[in-house]
Amino acid sequence: MKVEAKYYQKKDKHMVCEMCPHNCTILPDKLGSCRARKNEDGKLWAINYGETTSIALDPIEKKPLYHFYPGSQILSIACNSCNMRCPFCQNWEISQAETKTDYIAPEILVKIYKEHKSIGVAYTYTEPLMWFEYLVDAGKLIHQEGGKNVLVTNGLINEKPLLELLPLIDAMNIDLKTINPDVYKKVLYGDLIAVKRTIEIAHKRSHIEITNLLVTGLNDQKNDIDALIDYVAAIDKNIPLHFSRYFPNYKYSKSPTSAKTIEYAYEKAKEKLHYVYIGNFGSDYGSNTNCIKCGNLLIERMYYKALIKGLKENKCTKCGEEIDIKW
Repeated sequence: MKVEAKYYQKKDKHMVCEMCPHNCTILPDKLGSCRARKNEDGKLWAINYGETTSIALDPIEKKPLYHFYPGSQILSIACNSCNMRCPFCQNWEISQAETKTDYIAPEILVKIYKEHKSIGVAYTYTEPLMWFEYLVDAGKLIHQEGGKNVLVTNGLINEKPLLELLPLIDAMNIDLKTINPDVYKKVLYGDLIAVKRTIEIAHKRSHIEITNLLVTGLNDQKNDIDALIDYVAAIDKNIPLHFSRYFPNYKYSKSPTSAKTIEYAYEKAKEKLHYVYIGNFGSDYGSNTNCIKCGNLLIERMYYKALIKGLKENKCTKCGEEIDIKW
């Protein structure tokens, strides 16, 4: 399925895509770097519209989103596209390589959502921003049915399309891969400035949480971790920050993130942020939510299962402190 793409300009026979900072100049019958947009018959087409690699019902904590409808389930769906080239990609089979897809029309997605005990739809696993036209159409229908739209994204998008999309998005987990602009550009094929802009704009309009995958030898030095923490804290100390442990995958074979690095990042971030979590670590360490005032256990998590313990109507049951949780 294909539809005409949004955000592009025609220059002679070339198409200049303006969806993300790459601003690809696409020759006739060729694709942009995301493999989602094609110059054909004098127009730029979104050739991945509704083409789906994966669909599943997931705990919201798997996104990870810990402060957005904790304990709920969400229908999760993925496209076969990405505009970055992370050499350690955990889902490279469906993000970096062409694979089989099935077309799911927006109306069918709504039907599937309504058949399950889901709070809405999460566009996840690969890069949903490269599914822009589908996000807009499906997102409107999901909202009309009372559902929530969630993005799990690298945040690499230009400002104009982001501003069009955000009214449809209820929550985002944004992957801030490093605070080093050279690593973003030279290793990840990304743009730190654009990702930071997405974080700062989205924070004013949607619920956001941030994930940082700590990759051995790439972004795991103390100065990198400290600078990333300082950046998030300068925006809002209430933004949940998730540190995730890297394991070898795709083109990257260095050893898994050391436990000491994970622990350093967690303890350092707790000095400046109210909510810090650890993922992919094989234990419950750093997974619970506690009251920032009295330390009362609010939400206990065991892997992806969340149990509400000391929280009632967004307030700590022990001291009454209001907690930033979206329901």
